Amino acid sequence: MPKKPVSKTAGRRNEDIKRELIAIIGGMKDPGLQGGMLTVTRVEAAPDLSTAKVYISTMGRTEGTGAVVEALNRAKGHVRSEIATRMRQLRRAPEFTFVQDDNAAYAAHINNLLKGLDK
Repeated sequence: MPKKPVSKTAGRRNEDIKRELIAIIGGMKDPGLQGGMLTVTRVEAAPDLSTAKVYISTMGRTEGTGAVVEALNRAKGHVRSEIATRMRQLRRAPEFTFVQDDNAAYAAHINNLLKGLDK
């Protein structure tokens, strides 16, 4: 069953939350988040803003994305309070769940397979 398309305002709100999350996570001093490149690929917030699923992708890390996701899930209370402070237009800040996003690694794998076909 295909996913229901996101409305224009919900999509804009998700992008605003994503932009703020990038700034908040970039300023965190947690050692589990240091080193390598960390990216918030997308945010899927519920229509009532009760929950939001945040997809995280990492590049250049030896331990992978799992440790980063665990560190962010431990700090989700801090992230939620920061979002509430920064985004006053939200009536309530969502409860965040951080999830590993492997789309970039999968795309790189497919790209390598396609390059192998040329030879």
